[in-house]
Amino acid sequence: MLQTILAISGKPGLYKLVSRGNNNLIVEALDNSHRRMPVFASDRVTSLADIAMFTDTEDVPLYQVLTNLKNLEEGKVSSLNYKKASGDELREYFSKVLPSFDRDRVHNSDIKKLIQWYNLLIENGIDDFEKDMKPTEGDNIDNRKEQE
Repeated sequence: MLQTILAISGKPGLYKLVSRGNNNLIVEALDNSHRRMPVFASDRVTSLADIAMFTDTEDVPLYQVLTNLKNLEEGKVSSLNYKKASGDELREYFSKVLPSFDRDRVHNSDIKKLIQWYNLLIENGIDDFEKDMKPTEGDNIDNRKEQE
């Protein structure tokens, strides 16, 4: 079963889908607080399974990038301190993870966010990215009503 991991625009970190309400989702923070909160239709919610990274040829699903990062770091948290790393250090590190990444469209902030998310997932015991994040038929967390 897909473990739904979410990014919520305007809120730092990652969240795990716990439950669905009538007009909202209930999520739990993937940090030490494990705080639960409602997310409403007005919030922009994205499943990590729906995110991809730009490359020179075709987009690569995020679970593949995370798997590459896990293989590079041998399943441990990132060896690079993304908070203090320069832009050149970030890009050099990321070229080991995804050599063909699009250097024009992938920004330093994207690389920092990826490393932050990877560390959060590893610290929470989520390390089988293909199993946990690869979308399967019928997986849809979008709780917004279609506009007519």
